[in-house]
Amino acid sequence: MIQLDANKVVETINVLKLRITDRFPDSGLEKVCGDFLELAKTTKKNAEWIGKPNLFLRISSYFVILVAIVGVVYSITFVDLSINDNHLVNFITLLEALLNDIVLLGAAIFFLVTIESRVKRRRALVRLNELRVIAHVIDMHQLTKDPSVIGKSSMNTPNSPVRVFTKYELERYLDYCSEAMSLISKVAVFYAQSLPDEVVVRSVNEIEELTNGLSRKIYQKLMILNRAKD
Repeated sequence: MIQLDANKVVETINVLKLRITDRFPDSGLEKVCGDFLELAKTTKKNAEWIGKPNLFLRISSYFVILVAIVGVVYSITFVDLSINDNHLVNFITLLEALLNDIVLLGAAIFFLVTIESRVKRRRALVRLNELRVIAHVIDMHQLTKDPSVIGKSSMNTPNSPVRVFTKYELERYLDYCSEAMSLISKVAVFYAQSLPDEVVVRSVNEIEELTNGLSRKIYQKLMILNRAKD
């Protein structure tokens, strides 16, 4: 089965962080990429934990299920199953109570059997939300990087953002943001391939759609920048 290599993805993020540091040292993008790198390392560990069976939860669940089944069977041994005409009503009442117990036992078994996946799902969703936040933070950093005002500093107002990048520097900055967006969706896939749960996979797809949408905004800026005069 083909899967993303988490180590290579983390190494790619590390290289991206170094590239940003080389060209834009002490910048906000460098800091957020550093946070992203640490989050990717944590995600890798979480995905590995999620992909492994939780023996404690499984053994505990199976033990409780076994005790419950033994308890129900043991209680049935005390029931007088002989049917007499004058005890038919009592038998029907007993049968109804037994069916209710079986239904409740089945619900309890389902709850215990799925508890491991629900615990893992909860952890995955919490971490996936952190990746979603990182994507929005990176988008905030490129928000004021407007390629249409390159070389037009004389038109700035007192509250205009400081624009000190050259055309080439702005191109590299936007390109780094686009790469980071792509890598965020790749890190999110760690959870989908470790826990192919419907809710987790849907959340991963939502993050991919989010990063693709934000990348399109960056790509549009790069297209404008490429058409601009040096």
